[in-house]
Amino acid sequence: MLLTLAGGALFFPGLFALCTWALRRSQPGWSRTDCVMISTRLVSSVHAVLATGSGIVIIRSCNDVITGS
Repeated sequence: MLLTLAGGALFFPGLFALCTWALRRSQPGWSRTDCVMISTRLVSSVHAVLATGSGIVIIRSCNDVITGS
Protein backbone atom coordinates (compact mmCIF):
# COMPACT_ATOMS: atom_id res chain seq x y z
CA MET A 1 0.00 0.00 0.00
CA LEU A 2 2.85 2.36 0.78
CA LEU A 3 4.40 1.65 -2.61
CA THR A 4 1.14 2.66 -4.33
CA LEU A 5 1.05 5.88 -2.34
CA ALA A 6 4.64 6.66 -3.29
CA GLY A 7 3.90 5.90 -6.94
CA GLY A 8 0.94 8.28 -6.95
CA ALA A 9 2.96 10.93 -5.13
CA LEU A 10 5.50 10.78 -7.96
CA PHE A 11 3.17 10.17 -10.90
CA PHE A 12 0.76 13.10 -10.61
CA PRO A 13 3.31 15.87 -9.91
CA GLY A 14 5.52 14.38 -12.62
CA LEU A 15 2.64 14.39 -15.09
CA PHE A 16 1.90 18.01 -14.18
CA ALA A 17 5.53 19.06 -14.65
CA LEU A 18 5.77 17.18 -17.96
CA CYS A 19 2.58 18.73 -19.30
CA THR A 20 3.62 22.22 -18.25
CA TRP A 21 7.06 21.79 -19.83
CA ALA A 22 5.61 20.35 -23.06
CA LEU A 23 3.06 23.15 -23.37
CA ARG A 24 5.70 25.83 -22.76
CA ARG A 25 7.88 24.28 -25.50
CA SER A 26 5.11 23.67 -28.03
CA GLN A 27 3.19 26.93 -27.48
CA PRO A 28 5.76 29.68 -26.79
CA GLY A 29 3.14 32.40 -27.19
CA TRP A 30 1.07 31.17 -24.27
CA SER A 31 1.61 32.64 -20.84
CA ARG A 32 2.83 30.55 -17.94
CA THR A 33 -0.62 30.87 -16.36
CA ASP A 34 -2.29 29.35 -19.43
CA CYS A 35 0.11 26.40 -19.47
CA VAL A 36 -0.34 25.77 -15.75
CA MET A 37 -4.14 25.96 -16.02
CA ILE A 38 -4.29 23.46 -18.89
CA SER A 39 -1.81 21.14 -17.15
CA THR A 40 -3.88 21.26 -13.96
CA ARG A 41 -7.03 20.34 -15.86
CA LEU A 42 -5.30 17.50 -17.68
CA VAL A 43 -3.92 16.01 -14.46
CA SER A 44 -7.34 16.38 -12.83
CA SER A 45 -8.96 14.58 -15.76
CA VAL A 46 -6.47 11.72 -15.56
CA HIS A 47 -7.08 11.45 -11.81
CA ALA A 48 -10.86 11.36 -12.37
CA VAL A 49 -10.60 8.64 -15.01
CA LEU A 50 -8.38 6.49 -12.76
CA ALA A 51 -10.71 6.98 -9.77
CA THR A 52 -13.74 6.05 -11.87
CA GLY A 53 -11.96 2.97 -13.20
CA SER A 54 -11.01 1.78 -9.74
CA GLY A 55 -14.58 2.34 -8.54
CA ILE A 56 -15.93 0.26 -11.41
CA VAL A 57 -13.47 -2.54 -10.61
CA ILE A 58 -14.51 -2.53 -6.96
CA ILE A 59 -18.23 -2.54 -7.77
CA ARG A 60 -17.83 -5.36 -10.31
CA SER A 61 -15.76 -7.52 -7.97
CA CYS A 62 -18.17 -7.47 -4.99
CA ASN A 63 -21.55 -9.16 -4.94
CA ASP A 64 -22.78 -6.84 -2.19
CA VAL A 65 -20.87 -3.55 -2.23
CA ILE A 66 -22.21 -2.31 1.10
CA THR A 67 -21.32 -5.36 3.23
CA GLY A 68 -18.68 -6.99 1.03
CA SER A 69 -14.99 -6.66 1.68
